[in-house]
Amino acid sequence: MLAVLGAAFAVAAGALAEPAAASGSGGAGATTAKRGAHVVALQRALGIPADGVFGRQTRRAVRRFQRAHGLVVDGIAGPQTRRALGLTAGAARAGSLLQRISACESGGDPDAVSADGRYRGKYQFSRATWRAIGGKGDPAKAPETVQDKLAAKLLAVRGTAPWPNCA
Repeated sequence: MLAVLGAAFAVAAGALAEPAAASGSGGAGATTAKRGAHVVALQRALGIPADGVFGRQTRRAVRRFQRAHGLVVDGIAGPQTRRALGLTAGAARAGSLLQRISACESGGDPDAVSADGRYRGKYQFSRATWRAIGGKGDPAKAPETVQDKLAAKLLAVRGTAPWPNCA
């Protein structure tokens, strides 16, 4: 499941953290990105509100995650921390593709419903597809992070076939 999460919320290696000391989870792969889409991906993977700014809240969440997963606790989202979160360079392509798909399908709106009501949510899931990949209830009522996770799962299993006009 962690690999699926990484596919939805991925970033290129070295794109999340502040410079790190030689030891710790920061290391040579950590860079100085303090805001932007890469930070949003990190925040979503950590399950905190995603504002795109690597500030106090994000640093605390990174430290909690590191502590809970037996990593060096330094508050830096370096290579080890990113790997543990499933945020890998290979998954970055899937995350970028899912962003394009959601923009095409719904304008990125997690509450979107097609005119005929058949397709619902950010990725315009049919109810049958939603249930088949583990979704519960109405996709358009599900939290955006759940929609992202299940879209990543669907992408991993079926590729871009569910989105023939947007992939």
